[in-house]
Amino acid sequence: MLGMELVALYWMHGVPNTWHGFLRLNDESSIAFVQNPKIAALPRTIGMSHAGNSGGVSAPGTMQHVALRVRGHDEIMAMRDRLRAKGVPVLGPLDHGMCESIYFAGPENLCLELSWSREPIDAEAWIDPEVVALAGITAEELARYKRPAAFVDQCGGVTQPGPDAAGPHMTGYPPGVYERLLAMTDAQISANIENRPPVDVSARA
Repeated sequence: MLGMELVALYWMHGVPNTWHGFLRLNDESSIAFVQNPKIAALPRTIGMSHAGNSGGVSAPGTMQHVALRVRGHDEIMAMRDRLRAKGVPVLGPLDHGMCESIYFAGPENLCLELSWSREPIDAEAWIDPEVVALAGITAEELARYKRPAAFVDQCGGVTQPGPDAAGPHMTGYPPGVYERLLAMTDAQISANIENRPPVDVSARA
């Protein structure tokens, strides 16, 4: 739909009956989609699991919508033409001041946005004191959020937090599995992961 190249499609390592596909965003970034037979049986409910549109609501922790960056106005217009030519309705471009965006539906009720900015976002102009107060953010917290404290690199020396650490924590594992994973060393976990591609291309010309 967006013209992103498929660069990987293979069984997810260590996850039975699950495969995933990677679409190239650029040389450093991809977006991945996961497929498992159980997924098809799960309900998609607009207003709960999915927002349905860029102004809709979805449950805490779910993805309300995702925005991808493009290089400028000309690319926004080209992508709008590409989508509309495929029968996809597109809203915009809309000038938000800090960015220009278009909005459209993706597969399986995903809500997508493409946007670009003329210049870096000016925090002094775009952090609204009314919203800061509504969110219960103190002046000290706001200063910390705007200028996060630097972290001194420990060169991999920080130990794994345990299951009782503040978190947040991953969930959904069978009983005891998460605790065992956290008790393993990084080397032990790495040694149990397959890293070979599914197709051997070493002999290609």
